[in-house]
Amino acid sequence: MNFATLRRTGLAVTLLAVTLVLAGCLLSPGKFTASLDIRKDGAFGYRYTGQIMVLGLSRLARMSEAAKAKPFAPQPCPNEGDPAKHHPCTSREIDEQRLEWNREHAGDAQKAQRDAQAMRTLFGGLDMSDPKSAEELAARLRKQAGWRSVAYRGDGLYEVDFAIDGRLDRDFAFPTVERMAMANPFLTLSRRQDGTVRLDAPGFTGGASGGPFAAMMAGMPRAGMNDPGNGQPAAPWPQPEGQFTLTTDAAVLANNTDEGPQPAATGQRLQWTIGPRTTTAPMAILRIGG
Repeated sequence: MNFATLRRTGLAVTLLAVTLVLAGCLLSPGKFTASLDIRKDGAFGYRYTGQIMVLGLSRLARMSEAAKAKPFAPQPCPNEGDPAKHHPCTSREIDEQRLEWNREHAGDAQKAQRDAQAMRTLFGGLDMSDPKSAEELAARLRKQAGWRSVAYRGDGLYEVDFAIDGRLDRDFAFPTVERMAMANPFLTLSRRQDGTVRLDAPGFTGGASGGPFAAMMAGMPRAGMNDPGNGQPAAPWPQPEGQFTLTTDAAVLANNTDEGPQPAATGQRLQWTIGPRTTTAPMAILRIGG
């Protein structure tokens, strides 16, 4: 791999990381169980237990920095009449390669510093390439209402237990992360003026659609790719897997479950099983109040 290819690799990784941040797609469920109960008087309770992934930004940062940190090394010099064959490079050819390498890498250090600062700003001051920041993020979550336990397991993986009760007199989203304004929600409840509430769970889609990162992960290496940061095979990109259950005594106006509302002790039940073949995010519309 020549230096131009290395540079393109580093730029591609950096652009992907920036795209992820700008799109707000930073978080993904792993294996989980989630439940939501909505009463027609507007009371609700939400539970989430399982895994949350902070999508490999530390790995992306290591890949990018590793690509940028490669020192200049002369590349094979092709024969003029037969490019498939090479000859020992002359000192002039090596000087020309070094000049081109310097031209290509001019300003990399300053740009990397600016990008790192932008990342820290969007992560609420956390440098996600620093292992200590992972635990700091866990500590920040533990201070927020609803987070009963948060444990960091390494490589961007958190195991959490979240539970909250409230009233639907306003919109609701999960998860929210203090000072991380662009964190993408797994689930949202949108209150409408006509007395209905719409449930959307864009984070609860599986591998068939690629989850919330499908478009941006297209073309990126998965399992079996060596991580330049430590020489070990990279883990697959996370895929949500679990079950989401909605119970309610309110009128169900629309939903995208296969079975539709089923009888339950407290009214009706809607259930979605999320796995590799899940292609559509859970959705439902309920009428509350009145």
